[in-house]
Amino acid sequence: MIVDKIKKRESKIVKQSNKVDIQAENWIKCDNCKEILYKENIKENNSICPVCGHYFRMSSTKRIEEIIDKGTFKEFNLKIDTVNPLNLEEYEKKLNAVRKKTGLDEAVKCGIGEINSKKVVICVMDSNFFMASMGSVVGEKITYSIEKAIEKKLPLIIFSASGGARMQEGIISLMQMAKTTEALSKLDKAGLLYICVLTDPTYGGVTASFAMLGDIILAEPGAMIGFTGPRVISQTIGEELPEGFQTAEFMLEHGFVDKIVERNQLKDTLSKILELNDGTSGGEE
Repeated sequence: MIVDKIKKRESKIVKQSNKVDIQAENWIKCDNCKEILYKENIKENNSICPVCGHYFRMSSTKRIEEIIDKGTFKEFNLKIDTVNPLNLEEYEKKLNAVRKKTGLDEAVKCGIGEINSKKVVICVMDSNFFMASMGSVVGEKITYSIEKAIEKKLPLIIFSASGGARMQEGIISLMQMAKTTEALSKLDKAGLLYICVLTDPTYGGVTASFAMLGDIILAEPGAMIGFTGPRVISQTIGEELPEGFQTAEFMLEHGFVDKIVERNQLKDTLSKILELNDGTSGGEE
């Protein structure tokens, strides 16, 4: 009897586990210092590593939240879809997968918003979508934004981040270089301000077109900027390249970038530039 009572008592005891439920998707490893970091802490710190100061890549949605005054951003709704000119079955599958993962339609968000109450046309490329490669839709969105800036007499700001032209769209992707460049020449003739902000990474056809044509070119610290990778360049010219020659800091030293701006100072810096640019704070409705 006593033994039975002891057994019944033991059965009611709830065994506690010392295991902690740590979900892998909530953590991220810093590429620079290799520390394992809680994603929420990174998000609250402007996507900057709190240990070493390394800049994580920022989504277009987060970037707009940080730069544009709350409630003022109105995205352009072009209602155009990405083409598959080479009829690549894998391209459509990858498109659907990346759209589901990111919640984005394409690799750039474009619209009108305000920076400290100063109205601007802004485009923000998103490296989470096909490494922000430039296909026909990206080129059309950028061009449309430039035309809107001309129409409304507003300054234009483009945050670039790209691996280059989108190879899945062949020659059509390369045509976007000429298309965006020609549109920017019209913006220049209209006497309107164009500010480029180079973020990590900015490469390929984007660098060779609109990303380097700004009246003022800013860059984030440590951003990698170039046309193609160091190995390809070294093999092509047959020479050893200086260390860090594609960093924003090297670009600043050699006159390709006007200023390197810390992420938490970007909005105020852009605001000051807009103030100095006479007649850009208004714009037509």
